[in-house]
Amino acid sequence: MPTSFGLSHIWAQGDAVTHLILMVLMTMSVISWVVIVLKALDVWRHKQSALGSEQFWHTTSLAEGLSVLSQRPGNLFHTLAQVGQEATEHHQAAQKQLHDRLDISDWVTRSLRNAIDDSTSRLQNGLAVLASIGSTAPFVGLFGTVWGIYHALVSISASGNVSLDAVAGPVGETLIMTALGLAVAIPAVLGYNALVRGNKFIIARMNRFAHDLHAYFVTGARVQHHGGQHGL
Repeated sequence: MPTSFGLSHIWAQGDAVTHLILMVLMTMSVISWVVIVLKALDVWRHKQSALGSEQFWHTTSLAEGLSVLSQRPGNLFHTLAQVGQEATEHHQAAQKQLHDRLDISDWVTRSLRNAIDDSTSRLQNGLAVLASIGSTAPFVGLFGTVWGIYHALVSISASGNVSLDAVAGPVGETLIMTALGLAVAIPAVLGYNALVRGNKFIIARMNRFAHDLHAYFVTGARVQHHGGQHGL
């Protein structure tokens, strides 16, 4: 009967390996969706910060600009502005130490670049998990299918019933494992690609903002853009 086949029947009739594969696929699915949701919220929040970073340049002082950026918790652009300010002040206060081998332009550039690298690393946290799940889940499901077909054929051979109904049901049922692997992998891959695109937008805006900060701290004025984006 068709009602005797399905995921519940696979679990009821499966051995320890089948149960382990199903639990691994379920765990992968939960982890991937948790990562996708949490990282999507982060990307949305950082995109809002990126779009609002232009307000920094419409303030009357650096302190006011920092105050505007700090209104968003975890604002990466606020961190960049702080790092630039601290680098400038530290360079000015250490003229007779080793820092005087670097001019202020190089010193601010290095500080801002390090801050961008740290932020990029945080943005990419979790993406490796999605990439791993997206690439391995289909093979985990395929292994479950192969394992299930093997045991189904052994059972059919032992029973001596080689009719089409006896073979097609159990063998077709094991293909559910492959479908489960794809159901886990596809959202992970799509989520990974979407998050990478979102991160690229944020990083590009951070590079442009850092370029403007560099000009401001070195020359006292922001670079005026006439089309195109610039970065450090």
